[in-house]
Amino acid sequence: MKKFMNQPDTMLTESLQGFAAAHADLVTLHLEPNYLVRAKKAQNKVAVISGGGSGHEPLHSGLLGYGMLDAVCPGFVFTSPSPDQMLAAAEAVECGKGVLFIVKNYAGDVMNFEMAAEMLSCESATVLTSDDVAVENSTYTTGRRGVAGTVIVEKVVGSLAETGADLATCKALGDRVNRRTASMGVALTSCTVPAAGKPTFELGEQELEMGVGIHGEPGRRREAMRPADDIVADLVKAILHDLAPAAGSEILLLVNGFAATPLMELYLLYNSAARLLQSHGLIISRSLVGNYTTALDMAGASITVCLLDDEIKQHWDSPVHTAALRWGM
Repeated sequence: MKKFMNQPDTMLTESLQGFAAAHADLVTLHLEPNYLVRAKKAQNKVAVISGGGSGHEPLHSGLLGYGMLDAVCPGFVFTSPSPDQMLAAAEAVECGKGVLFIVKNYAGDVMNFEMAAEMLSCESATVLTSDDVAVENSTYTTGRRGVAGTVIVEKVVGSLAETGADLATCKALGDRVNRRTASMGVALTSCTVPAAGKPTFELGEQELEMGVGIHGEPGRRREAMRPADDIVADLVKAILHDLAPAAGSEILLLVNGFAATPLMELYLLYNSAARLLQSHGLIISRSLVGNYTTALDMAGASITVCLLDDEIKQHWDSPVHTAALRWGM
């Protein structure tokens, strides 16, 4: 294993310190417990908070800022943050309108965010993301995993919260976006957790894992490598089976990299997915391509489709200023 690091135990703290220094105009880092907040605390809005194990950057720290998140709780690599982190983050950013947690469906995250919510003295609610259609249950979940579709939920709900909407309204929109979003991924190589020092799983040179999770959890099947169009066809077929969109529907298409796949290949995947979706009569009116929910150094990608309506589209388009997403301002 070759990685840029000093010691595995200090890797996360050093990375967070670097992130905070590089984006000091946007974020402030607190250590012990670890959490990040906006550099300038927002007022008169629901506080939107997310987090999870590190290794999926820029999710969630890169989405901290105007139009998205108010605070982020980064756990150790692929490890849930603690309730103490979540409680401290919530108390730092709550401003009288309650706290909305956006949580990817993984057992540790769900349990710890529930504990933090119970300890919190103000009103709170949770949006649980579960967009991965690859498997119904997995190594770390009961029910579907929350993966790259979380980016869309955080963007849309974050925008609504900026308008001063109340907690119940923000949660309702978040739940609706989650129901209208489906994802599926494919891996060409494993990732390597720095503390482990070896690949999480073995994948032959001519093999791929169809439906892999963002921690390397098994997907639907392992199979022989084949052309990109064939791979994309299977991903899109599973997504369309889940969403069952009507012809003429407007969609947002997200092609997300797992970190070790170059943009050239991600755009090739986008080209394949777009042609397929359009052949089903769908209208791709919004797009996003890049590394947004990564899996450390895994080669691979996921495809996400969100069925748009006027309200979701409005909040997707609204101004945002974070380290990873910025438009309209």
